This record gives sequence, structure tokens and C-alpha cells, in this order.
Amino acid sequence: MAKMKDMIFATKILVVILLHFIVSTAASTSSIHTKRALKNHSGVSVLYPPVQLHKYDDHVVVDNGIFSITLASPEGIVTRINYNGIDNILNDRNENSDRGYWDVNWSDPSDLKDGHLDKLTGKHLDIIVNNENQVELSFKRPWTFAQEKNHVSLNIDKRFVVLRGLSGFYSYGIFERLRGWPDVDIYQGRIVFKLQEKLFRYMAVSDERQRLMPTFEDREKGKPLDFPEAVLLTHPSNSRLQGEVDDKYQYSTENKDNRVHGWICSDPPVGFWMITPSNEFRNGGPVKQDLTSHAGPVTLSMFFSTHYAGLDLGMKFRDGEPWKKVFGPVFIYLNSVTSEESPLSLWDDAKEVMLVQTNSWPYHFPNSSDYPRAYQRGLVTGQLVVRDVGLAFANSAFVGLAPPGELGSWQEESKGYQFWTQTDEKGYFEIKNVRPGYYHLYAWVPGYIGEYMYQSIIYVLKGSKIRMGLLVHKPPRNGPTVWEIGVPDRTAAEFYVPPPNPTLMNQLYASQRTDSFRQYGLWDRYTDLYPDKDLVYTVGVSNYQTDWFFAHVNRHVGNKTYVSTTWTVLFDLEDVITGNYTIQLALASATNAEVQIRINGVGDASLVFTTKLIGKDNAIARHGIHGLYWLYSIDVVHSHLRAGKNALYLKQTRGSYPFSGVMYDYIRLERPPRY
Repeated sequence: MAKMKDMIFATKILVVILLHFIVSTAASTSSIHTKRALKNHSGVSVLYPPVQLHKYDDHVVVDNGIFSITLASPEGIVTRINYNGIDNILNDRNENSDRGYWDVNWSDPSDLKDGHLDKLTGKHLDIIVNNENQVELSFKRPWTFAQEKNHVSLNIDKRFVVLRGLSGFYSYGIFERLRGWPDVDIYQGRIVFKLQEKLFRYMAVSDERQRLMPTFEDREKGKPLDFPEAVLLTHPSNSRLQGEVDDKYQYSTENKDNRVHGWICSDPPVGFWMITPSNEFRNGGPVKQDLTSHAGPVTLSMFFSTHYAGLDLGMKFRDGEPWKKVFGPVFIYLNSVTSEESPLSLWDDAKEVMLVQTNSWPYHFPNSSDYPRAYQRGLVTGQLVVRDVGLAFANSAFVGLAPPGELGSWQEESKGYQFWTQTDEKGYFEIKNVRPGYYHLYAWVPGYIGEYMYQSIIYVLKGSKIRMGLLVHKPPRNGPTVWEIGVPDRTAAEFYVPPPNPTLMNQLYASQRTDSFRQYGLWDRYTDLYPDKDLVYTVGVSNYQTDWFFAHVNRHVGNKTYVSTTWTVLFDLEDVITGNYTIQLALASATNAEVQIRINGVGDASLVFTTKLIGKDNAIARHGIHGLYWLYSIDVVHSHLRAGKNALYLKQTRGSYPFSGVMYDYIRLERPPRY
């Protein structure tokens, strides 16, 4: 019996020694530690050190044994991130207030002066959770009328969360307006991190879009181009970058794809990543484009902005409108590998973690009643089919819930939440984790013009499961197709994108067909191709992939002077029947533009349509292939046409500005309907 007790005691001692060894090894080997932490995210493991909060007079430090984060208190500004032997991942040459922070751009609509940048500095620290498994901090700034001219009229609650055994931290914000507060316009909200530029030189946005980046000083020494964001690198610290163009908008991404991006340090091999696991709080829908990471080195999570859309996407509060919205949480992930492993493997690991984080949404840990858990959210399912010239499944259609509005209103929606998915090959869809509230259901289908909206408002309740059944989308069509140009997919990607000026290249896109539109200065390549005469496209002969320029822009005639251009579509008709023909004109982008359509003549008598002045998305200058979507169904009286040869003229009339223009998505001529 005594021997048995001795054996049990000896076994316990060995277990204690083994556990101590595992904890020590996990704390010292960051690459192994990170992978184990991911596997244990859903449950806390005792193998990891406890989370500790240290409070000081003007700052707090949260340490979970893998990394530590220092925040100015009560401001809620991140001043230091210590990880894997790097004392501070953030740029400590900057002021404390310019390292890791939230900010918004806003303006007083009654004040004609320029807008304001508010870094949302907190006034009070609340410790929401403080135990060995989690620390959650709240940095609050209540708004009062005494601050009317100095701060945006919002109650601010910035949260930071550190969990046990996880190599990174979360941040989310709760913005609130109370009834009766003054009018305000808010255009942009984001979280920003500025890293050590001597360490972080390699940026990754996607598998195809990653490269060595210039430094801030490289840009300062470079030659400014047509707008401040674009710089020609003339004296870069790395000679491989000599003669390239750098512009942060060249690295923009659509919301649906903007899930992980960041930076890699090669010595020591460390990654810093911004992971956004959900788009429910972003504005403008799934294909709105926005910034990611860019030279600096800078990493962002853009919660809302007017980029690639214009000021109409800003949030305008009038007549004391109340409002509240939760932005995030986003996950700031840190990873590392040994010196024997390739630093580029950090990107692959970051993608895996992004999938884990995305599949974990909605998170279980935020301690706010404004953030509903999974059981408090709803589910909406259904099937979408398309009835055009026939009946077809809506394959890969975008289906979403957004605040009630009109067709396409989700494109300019920023105040509410949006929930989007894509259908399978038979049109079935499932929209998960929907916050309780009132919504319209919207959809659009690649390959068809227009979009669908379910007319009745959908009320999602806590834990509800709503089955929409069979939904039928009838795209706009008045008659059979005579001819068409392009593919109705809401982009100009299928059209001809020219090679850039060889002196104004970004080498990342030199051999990439799918992203070649991101090169700088393509608007002036139209002038190089058509120095005297404009584009002429002959139906049945020309090929839109090679003969239709991706953007209808102005011609540069020298001395920074631009003039309007007129494109011609030539087509034959065997006969003309009585009735109205229809031109379906779908635009993928518009910036300070007006498109006039004339048929068989250039005078006023031949004018059949004008868009009037439209668009502020600036997608041409910001290297986008689309902005906001516009659709026009234009009646054409048969008397404008004739049997035999015809000419349709597309004139972009606003000619004084280099970035004025449109991108066509799709053009179709239809015969009168057959009854």
C-alpha cells in the first residue's frame, strides 16, 4: 500500500514537471505557441499564462505572456506592442497619439470650412473584464454641447480585448448619437496602426498582391504626380524601386475580399495583420472598395468611408436624429516563425487564422449588450431564379439584407448594418447571423442587368429562421436583343485596359491581367491611342475586349488641358419596325460626367438621352475598375433609326477635368417587344 502511494506521488511530481516544461516551451516558441492558441480559441487552455492588467498613472499594459500592449490612459491610444523580442512593433518615432488609434472625419454642415479629423481620444477608462482569461478595457468619451465645435457629436466607447493564449488583440467601437443633438456629416471611420519602417518592409494584401514597399522617406524624396497620394520614386532607399509609382489606392480591395492584410518583418520573422471577420458594419455593400495597408508602413481597417462612391455615402444626421452602431470587433494578429523558416509563410498562417476568426463570428467574448451573440441573431434562407429570355438559376448572385430603401440604395448605405452572401449554382442562399431589425432583401446577378428587391420589409427577430421560398428576378428588358457590348457584371474589367506609361509603372501589376487597371495614369493612355480621332466600334466586327477602352475619359491636348470625347458605335439593321426600341445603358462608374446619346447625327435633333451631371466616385483616378452602379432604360423612337447602316454616338460632355468620365458596364439595343 505504501509503495502504491509512493508511485502515485511520484507520478504527480512528473506531471507537474511536464506541465511546467510545456508552459515554458509554449511561452518561448512563438510559432508553435501561435498554432496551439488557434486550436484552443473556443476554450481557454491552462497551458498558457494568465492575462494580466497593469495600471499606471498615464497608461495601462495588458500582457498575456505572448505579447503585451500598452495604451495611453484614459485616451485609449495604442502606444506600444511588444512581441517576439521586438520592444515596440509600432513606430516609436511618432508621437504617442500617432501610432495606433481610431479616428473619424466629420464636418458641421452649417460651416463652409474644411472638415475635421477627430482621433476620438477617451476621457475615462472603465475596466469591463479583468480575470486570468480575459481583459476588456473601455475608453469612453461622452459628448456634450460644450464640445460642439471641437469634437464630432458622438458618444464614443472604444474597446480593446486581450484573451488568454491568443497571439493578438481585438478592438471594437460603439458610436452613439442621442436625440436632439446638432446636425453633423461624418465621412470616414477607421482604426490605424503605424509600424516600425526599419522592420516592416514587405506588404501582403492577397496571394497575388504582395511586395517590397517604399518607406515614408522614399515617398518624401519622390516626385508628386497628379494628386498627393501618387508619387514617382526617384531616390528610393532600395534601388529595385527606382522609377516606380506608389499610391495607396493601388492596394484597395472590395469589402467581400478585404478580410486580411498586413506586413512582414524578415529579421526577426514577424507578421502584423489586420483581420476583419465580418462586413456587417462596413458601408456600401459587398463590392465597395476601400483602403487596406499602404506605404508608411500603415495598416488600416476601414469601417466606413466615401472612397469609390462620393460624399453621398457619408452619414448625414439632421433634425436631432438618434443613432447607434457597433464597428468591429476586428482582430490584430501577430505571428512569427523560426529564422530557418521562410517569412513568407507568415502570410499563409495569417490566412488560416482569418478563416478561424471568420468562422467564429459572431464572437462570444465581447461584453456589451449592443453586440448580439449567435443565439440572439436570425437566419434568412431562400432560392433566387432569373426570368429573362428564359428561366435560369441565379448562380453566384449577391443576396443581402440592408436597411429598407429603394433599388440600389444599399450602395449608399452607411448608417445601418448589411448582411450579404452569394447563391450556389441553383440559386439557394443562406444569410446567417443577422442582427434583429427591419430590412429589405436585395439581390443582383452577374450576367444580368438591374437588381432585385423583395418589396415587403423583413423583420428579423432574435433567434428567428425566415424562409423566403422561391424568389423571381425579372431583369429589365423590353424586347429581343439586337446587339450588345460587354458583360453585365457591374465592372469594366472585360474591356481593354492598356499597358501603362513605361515611366509610370507599378511593377507589381506589370504582368497581371486581372489587376492591370490598378496602374497609374491610364486615363492619359486614351490620348496616346486616340490622339486625333475618337474610338469607333463596329458591331459584328470589333471585339470589346480589345477595341473598347475601359473608361470613357477626356483627351489631353497639352498644357494640362482636356477636351470632351465622343465614341461611335456603328451597326446595321436589316429593317426597322414600328415602335420603341430600347437602349439598356449600364454604367460601372461615373465621376463628374454627363453622357449624351445621339443616333444618326451629332446635332440636337439627334439627341435621344442625357444622364445629366452624375457621379462622384473618382474610380478613374483611384485605379478602380468600378464605382457605383447606374442603369438607364432609354426609349428610342423607331424614326431615329433606318434600315441599313446606323451610328450611335456616346458623348461625355464634361471635358475640362482629367478624371471626369464613366466606365461602361454593358450596353444593349433591344427591338420593340413582340406581342
